Amino acid sequence: MHRYTFALDLVNDPVLIQEYEDYHQNVWPEIKASISDAGVLHMEIYRFENRLFMIMDVDQDFSFDKKSEMDANNPKVQEWEKLMWKYQQAIPGAKPGEKWVLMKQIFEL
Repeated sequence: MHRYTFALDLVNDPVLIQEYEDYHQNVWPEIKASISDAGVLHMEIYRFENRLFMIMDVDQDFSFDKKSEMDANNPKVQEWEKLMWKYQQAIPGAKPGEKWVLMKQIFEL
């Protein structure tokens, strides 16, 4: 198993933040299936103000390229991602069009 962590910001609007959280209390079953099918074993998202932090544990066969290809070929995932852009904004330092930014581990105990 391998762990990845990511950061992303939400549009800093309390109404939109609440809507985003509401969607994540009832994630579409097709989205959950696509995450699992890509080799993600466990995923958590945390929020402070408009900053999000995601932990993703994956199996030994997981690859970002494979997940990207699967997502690109899944109309329901594309619909979800388009919808989520209403609430999300790139974190400072992100590349153009980049959403979740991979974080670098700097400490472990």
